[in-house]
Parts: sequence; C-alpha cells; structure tokens
Amino acid sequence: MGRLVYGIMGVSLDGYVEDESGGFDWSTPSDEVHRIANEHVRTASGLLFGRRMYEVIDEFWTAAAERDDLPATEAEFARVYVETPRIVFSDSLETVPDGVRLVRSADARAEIERLRQEPGGHLEIGGPGLASSVVDLIDEFRIWLCPVVLGGGKPYWPAPPEQLDLRLAENRTCDGGVLYLRYERAAG
Repeated sequence: MGRLVYGIMGVSLDGYVEDESGGFDWSTPSDEVHRIANEHVRTASGLLFGRRMYEVIDEFWTAAAERDDLPATEAEFARVYVETPRIVFSDSLETVPDGVRLVRSADARAEIERLRQEPGGHLEIGGPGLASSVVDLIDEFRIWLCPVVLGGGKPYWPAPPEQLDLRLAENRTCDGGVLYLRYERAAG
C-alpha cells in the first residue's frame, strides 16, 4: 500500500503556508532544501493537489521545465515535477493539460484510497484544504519549518484536526535555518 505524505511546502514558525496576501516567497528554498524536495518528488508515484495549490505550483514548474537558464537543482525539480503524474481535485476546473488528471472534490477520498492500493512510491499531497479533508489517511507529515513569523495568512491546517499522535522520524537543520521535520503516525 502506498503511503500518503503531506508536504511540498514551507511553514512559518506561527503555522502558515501563505502570508496574508497569498504569497510564499518567504519560503523560497535554498539549494540544500531543494535537493531534498527533488528526492521526495522523484520517489513519488503521484502529486495530489487542491485547485488553488495546483494553479500556483503547476503553472510555475511546467513553465520552468521549458527554460534553460535555471540553476541545476531547480531545473532537475522542474523536470521531475512534469514527469510525475499529477491529480488536481476541483469542482471549478473544467479542463487540465496533459500530464494532469482532474477529479471532482467530492470523489477525493475514494480516489486517494484507490491510489494508495496501487504499487509504487508514496503519494505527495499539497495544499492544506485537501490535506485536512483526508487527514485520517495521511501516514507522514513533511514540514519545512522556515525561520519567519507571518502573523497571519493561510494556516497549515485550515481547521485543526482531532488530536494526531505523531512520532518524529527525521529532522535536519538546513541552510538558512530551515528545519526539515518528518513525522509519522504513532503506532496505536
């Protein structure tokens, strides 16, 4: 069974993934952080997005994959990103480009459960709205804790889930003071 991983984004010290204006330039990854993210996406069997996160990420990285002036680490991420199957869960989008599959939001849980049964790597979920709707299915949380306090914005959890008991599986201090934290659900 494939593991469902909630990751792909930076989180401020006060728990936000976007600032109040919807920006996240405060979480621009260093080369070291990017290399770790590249490995995560390289080993994923699919990237799962809510509409908003998909629109922000997909537009940037599909365009980046066409460029030849990116630093090597970013160019690698762009290449791996467009090669990885992507699914967007949305009720408002009507079409998506090649390489992306559209699933209606009401079918998210059933589709994610079905995907978890397929062989392959983990499924990487991006976007707090989608993650909070399937929190009980998430096996692992990968947090890029950035040394910034935003004071408001889009929270990592739009509505706090019920208590989740987690076990720290990995931690690293990266360039720029970013902490990479990987938590797994605690047994039992």
